[in-house]
Amino acid sequence: MNRCMAHRGWSSRAPENTMAAFQLAFQEPRIHSIEMDVQVSKDGVPIIIHDFTLDRTTNGTGFVYQTPYLELTQLKVENTERIPTLEEVLQAARGKCRLNLELKTAGGLYQGIEKKVVELVQKYQMEQEVCLTSFDHQVIREVRDHSTNIQTGLILSGMPTLLEDQLKYTGATILSMEYPFITKPFAEEMIGKGYQIVAWTVNKQEEIERVMKIHPQIEICTNYPDRMFPFM
Repeated sequence: MNRCMAHRGWSSRAPENTMAAFQLAFQEPRIHSIEMDVQVSKDGVPIIIHDFTLDRTTNGTGFVYQTPYLELTQLKVENTERIPTLEEVLQAARGKCRLNLELKTAGGLYQGIEKKVVELVQKYQMEQEVCLTSFDHQVIREVRDHSTNIQTGLILSGMPTLLEDQLKYTGATILSMEYPFITKPFAEEMIGKGYQIVAWTVNKQEEIERVMKIHPQIEICTNYPDRMFPFM
């Protein structure tokens, strides 16, 4: 049966990437996993936020990487929530829900982010409860320098060529793909070879149903988990 992944937590019911959105997902047994975005404060603390800037989701401005942790903790997300640290989320999620931690980096930003994240995951002995994914495939390859036990995945926009070469090079076993590019032959081939597929971000109920029908092992990443429940 297709599994449900809550995108940035249950982000249609609470502010994205906040403890409120994560707690809602923890409490719903039909949600198998939560996707969230990891960046690093100016002073090296891994935090959960999607954009490289603070402007859209908080009452702050400027770049995340230029802002110290203590300043980030004072910001408000939609007036009621705040930016959580990765450590807070790991503490809250342990034993409750699988986490898909997207490592946000571009152009050499956040050098060593994979090491910081792996160390925190190991601290809480959650190697089997998380996976690490990224658009930066080199970062995913470098995860292997710090852990061989944590599952990793490549985030893909479109349909790349030489895909299996990329998977072998990075050691990744998960394909996190834009859902319009997932076809039945492709899904059957890759899942048959032992890879996992995550379809993002599927929000319309008719599209959720359509993607689920492609293959029962595709995991659906959505802002609206409740729209998937009738088909589970």
